[in-house]
Amino acid sequence: MATGRGGTSRGSAQERERARLYDARRRFHHSQGARRRRDNVLAAVAGGALIVLLIGSQIVYYTAGPGAPVPTPSPTPTVSGTATPSATPSPSSSGDPATPSPTPTP
Repeated sequence: MATGRGGTSRGSAQERERARLYDARRRFHHSQGARRRRDNVLAAVAGGALIVLLIGSQIVYYTAGPGAPVPTPSPTPTVSGTATPSATPSPSSSGDPATPSPTPTP
């Protein structure tokens, strides 16, 4: 069973073809892994940015927008000090003829 000249060249050509296909598959597999990693990083960054944007918009909405609580008026403190006498007399009910008093009706 002599293979002759053609037998060795065919085997060698097949081995080269198999090696070429193996190398092509290996490079393709490696590039797909790199693409998947890149896509995952991009999705993580985009997702993180989206979450930060959503939280920020909620904070703005509830602090300054229509969702903000209505401020309730707080009671103002009264000044409790000693009354100083005024220079002008205050009206008194001691028979001032300028102000008539009401008469009771029977």
